[in-house]
Amino acid sequence: MKLPVIKHLTEFIAENDSDFVLETIETLESLTEVPSLKDEELDVIGELISNMYGAIEVNSLIQEGMSQKDALNSFMKRVLGSIDK
Repeated sequence: MKLPVIKHLTEFIAENDSDFVLETIETLESLTEVPSLKDEELDVIGELISNMYGAIEVNSLIQEGMSQKDALNSFMKRVLGSIDK
């Protein structure tokens, strides 16, 4: 996950709507079923999907009243905490 990408996507959601990101996730998930994709291509798609889900989560924290900075920090702490386990 890349924090700058999640931050940018969070700003996109604030300006537009989370439905755009959710529909993009569905499209990318569908693309992963193409049998001719190489592992590197699947990795890129997976990274994009991961960042988009992260932005959806950060947006939820912002909607609950957190500042964008606090929401991003909280999300990344949870991600890093789950990796350490």
